[in-house]
Amino acid sequence: MRLHLKIWRQAGPDAAGRLVDYVADRISPDMSFLEMLDVVNEALIRNGEDAIAFDSDCREGICGMCSLVVNGVPHGPDRGTTVCQLHMRRFKDGDTITVEPWRAKAFPVMKDLVVDRSAFDRIIAAGGYISVNVGGAPDGNAIPVPKEIADVAMDSAACIGCGACVAACKNASAHLFMSAKISQLALLPQGRAERYRRVLSMIDQADAEGFGSCSNEGECEAVCPKEIPISNIARMTREYVKALWAAGR
Repeated sequence: MRLHLKIWRQAGPDAAGRLVDYVADRISPDMSFLEMLDVVNEALIRNGEDAIAFDSDCREGICGMCSLVVNGVPHGPDRGTTVCQLHMRRFKDGDTITVEPWRAKAFPVMKDLVVDRSAFDRIIAAGGYISVNVGGAPDGNAIPVPKEIADVAMDSAACIGCGACVAACKNASAHLFMSAKISQLALLPQGRAERYRRVLSMIDQADAEGFGSCSNEGECEAVCPKEIPISNIARMTREYVKALWAAGR
């Protein structure tokens, strides 16, 4: 396959960026999207040019590092997958593909396609944890949890914090990410001790980071590689209202 690429190049956080044209030649349909970028980078390095910077780690859809917008869609056209799971057979010979980084005030571009997503880490640090007493580990059945509740909590825990929800949202909202983390802990008895402090702290931190508000249009759910449902956002809103009432705010 021979593909025409338009890739965002930006030397640093304070530099101006632009789309640069490249040609990816002799690309196998069985390659992943990141392997295709590796081939492009190898050619650039052979020619003494600066390689395209992009994030990757596991390349198995587990870590969420591969944060790319492909033809305007975070993680590309396939639903329920990360961009490292996107294969070149999804495209046709001669296609033009535009590749950009996540676009959000809270995710500043560091270089080319790499963005700083440490804002998510600070939201988690603000409240995404539980407190437990020290000592021996309790028996696994000591705190019974209904299967329906456990299933919903585990579905929320599947969030990998990639930020595709932010990149897809016109308001750059982090509500799907936050609501998944808040739901994961609020649904289980181990997380209820901090449930009100958690939701207040995490939402306050998201506001401080510059994330926008949710307008409930569903783009986040559509691009989430783990298909986290937006019903979590409704649950987070209920938790937030209860927490405001309990705190007298």
